[in-house]
Amino acid sequence: MVNRCDDVIQWPAGYAPADCKIHVINRIAIAAPPSVVWAHLVRATQWPVWYANASNVAIVGGSGDLAEGAQFRWRTFGVGLDTRVLEWVPDTRIGWLATSLGIRAYHAWLVVPTVTGCTVITEETQHGFVAQVGKLLFPNRMHDWHQKWLEGLKVLSER
Repeated sequence: MVNRCDDVIQWPAGYAPADCKIHVINRIAIAAPPSVVWAHLVRATQWPVWYANASNVAIVGGSGDLAEGAQFRWRTFGVGLDTRVLEWVPDTRIGWLATSLGIRAYHAWLVVPTVTGCTVITEETQHGFVAQVGKLLFPNRMHDWHQKWLEGLKVLSER
């Protein structure tokens, strides 16, 4: 069983967990096939419906779903981010680079098939002044919100 994304994800230069002071990992088992989970995960414009820490998600070009190379803008943790999908393996993994003033982050997702559905693992690494201040003031905030994101994905996928 894969326990982390960094064994599989193609981290951009400087974003591997070993290269970042800020690194968060979360996981959850979901009783649904990877294709169902994937369909909800890439429907980014719908994140705010089931993940309260996402808002104003807009994919450049107007699509509702992410795709290979897609660019999108959104708000999370009170920060507006310009984001681009760098890694795309349908039903398996996605990774995006998100930037804003004082923050640069890479967020990777891995969907691993299991006998009962799949396990979803998500890891994020960050650089920048805003990221460091956020980690100092709210040390568990990103981990806690990412777990809520996974829990929302689980509820939606298991319906």
